[in-house]
Amino acid sequence: MLENYQKYLNFIDSKLTKFFNSQKPYIQCRKGCSKCCKMAQIPTSRIEMVYLLNGFLNSADAKTQDTVSKNIQNILSLRESVNNKKEFRYNCPFLIDDNCSAYPYRGIICRAFGLMTQNTDGKISVPFCCFEGLNYANVLDLQTHKVSEKKVKNREFPEEPLGFNVSYEYLTDKDFEDTFQFKFGEKRPLIEWFIDKKL
Repeated sequence: MLENYQKYLNFIDSKLTKFFNSQKPYIQCRKGCSKCCKMAQIPTSRIEMVYLLNGFLNSADAKTQDTVSKNIQNILSLRESVNNKKEFRYNCPFLIDDNCSAYPYRGIICRAFGLMTQNTDGKISVPFCCFEGLNYANVLDLQTHKVSEKKVKNREFPEEPLGFNVSYEYLTDKDFEDTFQFKFGEKRPLIEWFIDKKL
């Protein structure tokens, strides 16, 4: 099953790399920028979690594993103290000094985050970091939350930015399961997989 999931990841990563490359003038993602890893819920399917843990445990040194383990315990303790657990947001436990300690094995949402998305209804969404001066901020009208033709022309970009159908819902659709012969399985916020440890 994990071999088929890896084939799916290879396919998705190839597409996402092309999308990110086509959007270079609008993308500010850099190593050490970890805004997308903080104060989030990080939806994660069962197979993503198995792949993440297998890869991390087989590649990370003992010190890194210990740090992540402590991060998990701290997040779970904090989660216990909040009333609305469904809205609970946290920093990813694999984030250490603003770098992902499990980067090659990261989840699907982590791979796609940063692009402007367009769903099947044609609705465009920008990543939240746009409103912090990052991805697509150089072409976004902050009043309307839409791409500004004026900004695109003033900066002499070759073309307007594009939205892609890269939502988590789409990227974990049953069609991909059927095509690559695996199952995503149950989906939960990342931290919830560590509550009962039933993977």
